[in-house]
Amino acid sequence: MTGPLLLGVRHHGPGSARAVRAALDAARPDAVLIEGPPEADALLPLAADARMRPPVALLAHAVDDPGRAAFWPFAAFSPEWVAVRWALDHGAAVHFFDLPAAHSLAMMGDPTWSDEEDDEGGDDSGEQSADVRRDGPGRDPGQQGEPGRGPRPGLRVDPLAVLAETAGYDDPERWWEDAVEHRAAGTGDPLAPFAAVAEAMTALRETYGHGGTARDPVREAHMRLRLRAARKEHGDAVAVVCGAWHVPALAAKHTVTADRALLKGLPKVRAETTWVPWTHRRLARRSGYGAGIDSPGWYGHLFAVPDRPVERWMTKAAGLLRDEDHAVSTAHVIEAVRLAGSLAAMRGRPLAGLSETTDAVRAVMCDGSDVPLALIRDRLVVGDVLGEVPEGAPAVPLQRDLDRLQRSLRLKPEAAEREVDLDLRKDTDAARSRLLHRLRLLGVEWGAPERARGTGTFRESWRLRWEPELRVRVAEAGAWGTTVLSAATAKAVSEAASATALADITALAERCLLADLPEALPLVMKALADRAAVDTDVSRLAGALPALARALRYGDVRGTDTAALAEVATGLALRVCVGLPPACAGLDADGAAEMRGHVDAVHTAIRLLPDTSGGAAGTEGGSDSADGRGTGTGPTAGPETGPTAGPETGPATGSGTGAEGVVARWADVLERLARRDAVPGTLRGRAARLLLDDGRLAEDEAARLMGLALSPGTAPADAAAWVEGFAGAGGDGSGGLLLVHDERLLALVDAWLTAVPAEAFTDVLPLLRRTFGAYEPGVRRTLGELVRRGPAGGGGTAPAGEGAPGFGPGLDAARADAVLPVLDLLLGHRQPTEEECAGVPG
Repeated sequence: MTGPLLLGVRHHGPGSARAVRAALDAARPDAVLIEGPPEADALLPLAADARMRPPVALLAHAVDDPGRAAFWPFAAFSPEWVAVRWALDHGAAVHFFDLPAAHSLAMMGDPTWSDEEDDEGGDDSGEQSADVRRDGPGRDPGQQGEPGRGPRPGLRVDPLAVLAETAGYDDPERWWEDAVEHRAAGTGDPLAPFAAVAEAMTALRETYGHGGTARDPVREAHMRLRLRAARKEHGDAVAVVCGAWHVPALAAKHTVTADRALLKGLPKVRAETTWVPWTHRRLARRSGYGAGIDSPGWYGHLFAVPDRPVERWMTKAAGLLRDEDHAVSTAHVIEAVRLAGSLAAMRGRPLAGLSETTDAVRAVMCDGSDVPLALIRDRLVVGDVLGEVPEGAPAVPLQRDLDRLQRSLRLKPEAAEREVDLDLRKDTDAARSRLLHRLRLLGVEWGAPERARGTGTFRESWRLRWEPELRVRVAEAGAWGTTVLSAATAKAVSEAASATALADITALAERCLLADLPEALPLVMKALADRAAVDTDVSRLAGALPALARALRYGDVRGTDTAALAEVATGLALRVCVGLPPACAGLDADGAAEMRGHVDAVHTAIRLLPDTSGGAAGTEGGSDSADGRGTGTGPTAGPETGPTAGPETGPATGSGTGAEGVVARWADVLERLARRDAVPGTLRGRAARLLLDDGRLAEDEAARLMGLALSPGTAPADAAAWVEGFAGAGGDGSGGLLLVHDERLLALVDAWLTAVPAEAFTDVLPLLRRTFGAYEPGVRRTLGELVRRGPAGGGGTAPAGEGAPGFGPGLDAARADAVLPVLDLLLGHRQPTEEECAGVPG
C-alpha cells in the first residue's frame, strides 16, 4: 500500500458498505480511521460484543448541560460500522478522527458554525455529522450556485444531486441506486469505485469549495492532524473511511501549522459519550432526521440479502399483507416480481429498484390501493427496527436505574407504537403505572396516557413508543437524582417552589399522587394551600378543583393517604360555591361558554370528594344521592321538599363544611343560577339540567323552567342559549336522550322553535346547530321521527294524563312493580324460593 487508503463513502449506503468491506479485505490495513468523535475511541471494542445489535448511535453530551447533545448513528449497512467490525475482527487498530465532540457541542449555538439544514426536523438538530445530510439526496441541483463562482450564501452543495444531474437523472436517489447499489459485488478492482468517487468529488470541490458550510474546513483540519499521527505510528498501512466529500481535502497538501491555526481558540466543554439504541425510523428523513436515506428498511434488505433481493422483498411484502388478513397468494408474488423486472427494463435500469417494486406491489398485491401500500412503506420500507447495546456501555446512573426497572417490570422499550392496559389492583401493573408517571414528570415521554377502556378507576391505558432521543431526556433528568424515584421527587419539589399559578400546583399534586411521591406530596400540598388561600379568581379556583378531585379518586385506588389533599379540595370547593353566583352575572357569550365548562367540571369534581364520615360525597353513593333522574324520589327532590320549591326556601340542608355539606351547598348554588335572570341563558339552562340529572329537580318543575325560558317574552337568542345549556350534549352525551325520553320537554322546544320570528331565526340557528349537531346520529334520527310524527296534543305541553305516543295513559304501577322480584334475583339481593326454582333444570 502506497499512501493512506482513502475510502470516500455515502453514509448509510449498503453499496458503499459492501465496497468498503471488499477494499479492506484487499488492502489489509494495520489501522482504520472512522469519521466520528475521538472521545468515543474507548467505546469501539463494544461494537464486537455479541449483544450489540445495530442500528445504534454514539451519543455525546455536555456533562454540565446534558441537553446539549449530538448523535452519530450507525446501521448494519453503514460503511463506518462495517469498517469498525472489520478492524475489530482482524486485529487492526481503529480510531475516530473527526473533530472532538467537546468542540462540536461547545459551538452548537454559534450561528456561524451551525448548518441551516441541521435545524430542519426538530428533534435531532444536534446531529454533528454534517456529511450524513450532505452526502445524501434532498436538495434542488438548481440551487447549487453557478460553476466557478461557489455556492450562494446560505446554500449548501449536494454532491449526489450535482452528479445525478450531470448523468442526466432528475432523482439523485435513483442515480445512486443504479450507479452503486445495483453494482454487482465481487467484480473488478475493489478500489476502483473509490478512485472514481474521489475524482468526482475533487472536481466538485474545485468548483464549489467547501460547499457552503464554514465548519468543514475546521473538521478537515483535525482529520488531517489525526491522519498524520496514525501514519507516524503505522506508516502508510492506514485506511480512512469518511464522507466522500472530505476525500479531496484529506488528499491535498496542507501544513501542520495551517491546520493547527484553524483549530486554535475553539471553545470547549467537558463531554461524555456512550452507545444508545437507534431505530430505522430515525434514519429516515421523512421522520424528521436527515440521515440521507428515505428507505432504511429497503437498504437494510439490500445489504443483508445480496442474492435475489427483489424476489425476497416481494416475499416479505406478501407475508406482511397476509398477517394483516389481505388475500395474497404465491401467484401474486410471482407476478409482482415479473412486473418489477419489466418496469426496470422499460425504464432502462440495471435492476428493479424501490420505485419498481413499490409500483409492482401496488398493482398486483394491493389492487391499486395506496391503503395497504402505506402499511408496507411503514413496516418494510422504513421499519421499526430498534437496536440494542450491551449492559456494559457507559450510562448515567439514572439510565441504569431505568434499565433495571424496565427489566424487573418486564416493560421492554420498543420502537413500534403499542398500547398497554394496566390493572392497578395488580402490584406489577401498579408499579408500571408509577414508573410511567414518574418519567412523564421528569420530561421523559415514553408513554402517553389514553382514555381507559371501561369505567373503573383501577384501569389505565398507555400508548408506548421508545424514541432514541429519550436517552438525552434521561441524561438531562439525571441532574435531579440518581434513581427515577429520587429524581422525580426532587423535580416535583422544585416545581412546587417555583409555581405561581394555582392550576399548575394542583396539576402537580395530581401528578405526585399518580407517581406515588410520598416525600414530595407534603411540600406540594403546603404550596397548594398557600396559593389557594390568596387566590380570589373564581375561574382559577374552579379550574383547579377537578385536578384535585381526580387526584383523590386515584389516590383512593392506589391506597395513598389523601387526607391533606381532601381538606384542601373541600375548602376550595366551598370557596367556589361562595364566589360562583356573582361571577356568573353579566357574562357575554364567550365568558358564559367558558364558565359553563367550569360549572360542569366542578359539578363532577364535587361528586368525587370523599365523605369524612365514610362513603362518597357524590350522587353515586353519598347520603345526597338520588334513586333516579327526574323521578322526584330523591332525598331532596320534589316540588314540596327540595330546592325546587323556589328561591325563597333558603339554602339546602347540610350546610356544614364536610363533604355532604359541600354537595348540598353546591346544589343550592345551582338552584340560584337556574332561577337568576342576570345569569346568561347558557348557565341557567345548564344549572337546571344538572339539578334534574341529580334528582334534585322534579320533571314538572324542569318543564316549568323551560316554559319560562322559552316564553314569547324571552329574546330568541337568550332562549336558544338556554336550550343549548339544558339540552346540549354534556360529557356523557345524554343531552339528546333527555328529549327522546321526555316528550313534554321536546314539545316545549318544538313549540318555541316554530314560533321564532323569521327575522330572528338566522341569529339563533348557529346555537341550535351546535346543540343538536353534537348528538349521536341515532339520537338525531329518533328526534326527527318524533318531530315528524308530532308530539302528543299537536304541540306545546302534552296534556296531563296522556302518555307518550304508542303508550297508554298514566303509569301502571302494578305492571312496573312486577319486575322488582326479578331484579332482586339478578342483583343478588335475595335467594330464589323453592317455588321459583321449580321447573328450572339444575
